[in-house]
Amino acid sequence: MWPANKTKARANLVENYQDIREAVAKLCARFPGDYWRALDRDMGYPREFVGALTEAGWLSILIPEAYGGSGLPLSAAAAVLEEIQRAGCNGGACHAQMYTMGTLLRHGSEAQKQRYLPKIATGELRLQAFGVTEPTSGSDTGALKTTARLDGDHFVVKGQKIWTSRAEHSDLMLLLARTTPLKSGMKRTDGLSVLIVDMREAVGNGLTIRPIRTMMNHATTEVFFDDLRVPAENLIGEEGKGFRYILSGMNAERILIASECVGDAKWFIEKAGTYAKERHVFGRAIGQNQGVQFPIARAYANMRAAELMVREALSLYEAGKNPGAEANMAKMLAADASNEAANVCIQTHGGFGFAEEYDVERKFRETRLYQVAPISTNLILSFLSEHVLGLPRSY
Repeated sequence: MWPANKTKARANLVENYQDIREAVAKLCARFPGDYWRALDRDMGYPREFVGALTEAGWLSILIPEAYGGSGLPLSAAAAVLEEIQRAGCNGGACHAQMYTMGTLLRHGSEAQKQRYLPKIATGELRLQAFGVTEPTSGSDTGALKTTARLDGDHFVVKGQKIWTSRAEHSDLMLLLARTTPLKSGMKRTDGLSVLIVDMREAVGNGLTIRPIRTMMNHATTEVFFDDLRVPAENLIGEEGKGFRYILSGMNAERILIASECVGDAKWFIEKAGTYAKERHVFGRAIGQNQGVQFPIARAYANMRAAELMVREALSLYEAGKNPGAEANMAKMLAADASNEAANVCIQTHGGFGFAEEYDVERKFRETRLYQVAPISTNLILSFLSEHVLGLPRSY
């Protein structure tokens, strides 16, 4: 029914990075549940945690050594993010820095790389905001309405973005805007360009940021551009080719988010297993009951299956292939596994699963996001239907 994948899966060849995992786990131990609970109550940003990750070099792990980073492959970054989630912390506070900088790495000029990457590596600059989604277009990127009109040596930006997470805590933003008006016969994703916005200069000078309160502490916002002037030298790559630049980084984004979901699932499973052994009702541990055992065991099996798909996607990515299907399946399966494990963990804890002090309800809210973002499960299924199974396009 579908074409055979001629590329041999080499999931077993992906480096596990046990030394990195142990070091990240040790760092995360300095930020226990009460740290995250306090932030969650006030919707606060984990500055100390992000600072510690930056100082240790984990957020610059993908930046080449020539620009002050570690120059390690995507599997190393995946190991970092998985361990952050497995420790009960929240990598969503800074994970975008890993995959947004890929656009700059692959398509930026040498001058732009020299100007920004060393400072991102040291933490002097934060690149954690990604301006793509808009209120009226959602995942239909070709329909975005934010424009950037060239005026002398500046682009003048006008429009609005939404779900731009970490905008209040980032120094730089990667912005996708339309630089060429749509014309008849023109592909909708043509004419879009990527700009680097220095938010330190922009706020109050054409850029307004408004926080959005959500069910999880994700520091997300909507941003408004009112004739914001951005230097023309901040254009990444060629004008009008921005959509393909953004698209080229989406496989990495999917894989890294999937790694976080695997880490979440491991946290939930370990938490549920420990509680099931310690909690005694009717004179015995609740974990002795198959009604408690089986859901945890099934969640574990599904987590391991998702983990293997993540490793296959990483293997293909690092071999220079285009693992679009594998990256999307990894994200979907891992998000499903973490969501299932979250439900099992709450069910195992009973009423205590809803109590703040156990951290289960916080992590439950955080991992639920990945059924929807950065791409919804339904869009992944549409992609697989069309591009893998050869079914008619549904949208």
